[in-house]
Amino acid sequence: MTPPLCIERLSYTWPNGRPALSHCNLQIPAPGLWMLVGSNGSGKSTLLRLIAGLLTPRSGHIQASGKVALVFQNPDHQLLLPSCASDLQLDLPAGLSEAERRDRVGLALAQVGLAGFETRPIHTLSGGQKQRLAIAGALASGASLVLLDEPTALLDPDSQQAVLELVWGLSHRAEAPLAALWITHRLEELQRCDGAALMEKGAVGSWQPGPRLAGQLDPLRGGNPNR
Repeated sequence: MTPPLCIERLSYTWPNGRPALSHCNLQIPAPGLWMLVGSNGSGKSTLLRLIAGLLTPRSGHIQASGKVALVFQNPDHQLLLPSCASDLQLDLPAGLSEAERRDRVGLALAQVGLAGFETRPIHTLSGGQKQRLAIAGALASGASLVLLDEPTALLDPDSQQAVLELVWGLSHRAEAPLAALWITHRLEELQRCDGAALMEKGAVGSWQPGPRLAGQLDPLRGGNPNR
């Protein structure tokens, strides 16, 4: 199986000359839920934006085996149109018939637990529902690799768990499971992943079981790795 993502010797420097990544290597070996954890300034969000094509690397190589979609921490930064269906229309590939577009929007909404929300105004959604709609946009686009930049940071505990379980389910479904690369600062989320890695000073460590990494970062309390 071709890895969903392979990154080799990736480097990026900010316009002020400060390096963000230096010869960073990362491979997602298979579909599943993969998590990166690290302190502020370690390069996590920069890495996702390079993978998504929002930034251009100074050097190195990024190879994704399918379409890539990025889900931001704040869904209000990517939900642009008034209703759920109209917003998802922006994510659809070109060349679909009107019936195909309608069916694809309905399927994407159903997959994230928002069936029947086509005409629902986005401003009436809860934070958790907005984040699920952003994930539906990734599904509607046909992405096979979804990048999630601290997607639960602004949510209440129940919504945090619901979004985590949603992405876990999508990355372990029987047909066309997603590869999901999830940035987090919540060590408890590392309990629910296929592999976790620590990012420090623009470099990514080796994949290891999430609970093991959480224990290494805070063996006494399972607390905040940013301390």
